[in-house]
Amino acid sequence: MKTIYLIGFMGAGKTTIGKDLAKQWNLSVFDTDEEIVKRTGMSIPSIFSTKGEKTFRDLETDILTKLPVDDNIVTTGGGIVLKEENRSWMKETGHVIFLDVSPQEVLRRLSEDSSRPLLNSEKEKSVYNLLNQRLPLYQSTAHFQIQTDGKSPKEIILELENCLK
Repeated sequence: MKTIYLIGFMGAGKTTIGKDLAKQWNLSVFDTDEEIVKRTGMSIPSIFSTKGEKTFRDLETDILTKLPVDDNIVTTGGGIVLKEENRSWMKETGHVIFLDVSPQEVLRRLSEDSSRPLLNSEKEKSVYNLLNQRLPLYQSTAHFQIQTDGKSPKEIILELENCLK
């Protein structure tokens, strides 16, 4: 089986769904953000503040293209679609599932989260701007799109399984 790539905005549920799906299907799961932290020994906010977003995006591409492309699940950072190279790689080497989430749901899910380097003091405005910028990239990269608002992980996984049949 080809790799399943989960893409989508922060707070869409990529990590949760990826871990649950890996457990259910007995597959390995890789999280690109976690792999970057392991490699650098730095948190994502630290990388952004000391090395900049470009360095982070380059690390993201390097990690993505070095992960196995069979029999695993890859959960990605919300901005992985910003580079054409990443979009092409995922489309060519796996099944890309876009976990779609509304801006209102993102704000609800991330209301207590201060670890997101691209969300500044104007969180609501940042979410709407970033989501509007990235939405066409998510949609053009994905083989399948699943709306996650108001759904349990079980419901989302069932929908994902139906897409892949």
